[in-house]
Amino acid sequence: MLLDRRHISIEVTRSGIESRNRALSIVLDMSNYLAGINDLELLLDGALSRVLDTFGYDAGRIYLMEESGTELLLASHRGMEPVGLEKVTLDEGFTGKAVRTRSFLAQYVSDLEDKQRAERLAAMGLKVIICVPLITWERVDGVMNLASKSVVSLDPDKIDLLVTIGNQIAVALHNARLYNELQERLAMLKEKKEMIQFFAYSISHDLKSPVTGIYGLIKRLWEKHSSQLDEKGRECCELILKTADYMLQLVSRLNSYVSSKEGAMNPEPLNVREIVESIKTELQPEMAARNIRWRLPDVFPDIVADRLSFTRVIRNLLDNSLKYGGSGLTEIAVECAEDESFYIFSISDDGAGIAPEMADKIFEPFQRDPSARGVAGSGLGMAIVKEIAERHGGKAWIDPSRPRGARISLSIRKDLKPGNQLTANSS
Repeated sequence: MLLDRRHISIEVTRSGIESRNRALSIVLDMSNYLAGINDLELLLDGALSRVLDTFGYDAGRIYLMEESGTELLLASHRGMEPVGLEKVTLDEGFTGKAVRTRSFLAQYVSDLEDKQRAERLAAMGLKVIICVPLITWERVDGVMNLASKSVVSLDPDKIDLLVTIGNQIAVALHNARLYNELQERLAMLKEKKEMIQFFAYSISHDLKSPVTGIYGLIKRLWEKHSSQLDEKGRECCELILKTADYMLQLVSRLNSYVSSKEGAMNPEPLNVREIVESIKTELQPEMAARNIRWRLPDVFPDIVADRLSFTRVIRNLLDNSLKYGGSGLTEIAVECAEDESFYIFSISDDGAGIAPEMADKIFEPFQRDPSARGVAGSGLGMAIVKEIAERHGGKAWIDPSRPRGARISLSIRKDLKPGNQLTANSS
């Protein structure tokens, strides 16, 4: 604070800053320009033009260091034809010296050591040349050369100002390069994503028909002609039938996974009890045969969600309990809870459980608990659960604190509206 004031109030305007501090207004103007430019050519051309207009110089060039760090290549020029000046080595002339010594340099054209270049510049009417190194992160990225047809005055303040502007240009150049690299990588990622999507669709759709055909033919062979095969033939036929059945299930799961990531999801009001009771009816024969008890809540919430997806999630989780619970499985429970923003559904059991180190990995495609070895499965069921939960604005997780069995939960946002299609970025 100023010693003679209790408070300070000054309106912030460009004209006000210019009237109080000309040098600072120049820096501010350059910052505002450079902040919004990511195109390298436009950035350098605009910066050079502003420097020439601000300081009243007649010509200028900006050189950038090429990748090997041994040469400077012309990137922008104003006020003069750069014929013969398109490339400069670091051991060459005034420009190379500015890079080698990391120094601001100014000199009369007539005093240049390279007499041929001095004659060429003098023929253009130029009397003074200035070199400003473009330095960022302690690295010289290039040089800005300025030239004047008249003698110019250079005091320490003006030199500091030119050096600061050189640094601004270097930082903006660095940021623009990072931005362009990021855009290139994003384009590559998009291309790879599209390729993976094409591959996934090809597997889930194009393979489904031939796999179904193979399964159907082998099943027909087994049903109609197995009695005509010897023991070895029946063994082979059974193995092919089992393998074809697994392939059919895998293709179906891949199709479900692709659908959970990319397919249309249309939320609608759902009667959760009705859905759970329907799945329970499907699974009841197996549960009765294995003496497994159901435990269901007295009250289910009515929610808004995609019907097919929500049904698939509940069925996947119940199937998982039956499939991986092991011989000690005696109970499967469906649980419901809610907080301010989410409905929370959990499927728990008292079976073999899930290894703690798999709590996060198991939601990734083709990741399975090592203890599930020997149990048929595609490794996509939990990945489907995760994708569907996320597209409903929630998440899926495993309770790692259970001493026995597994408890898998997912959340669904309460504010989903019927008819608003859920996209891959809904969360």
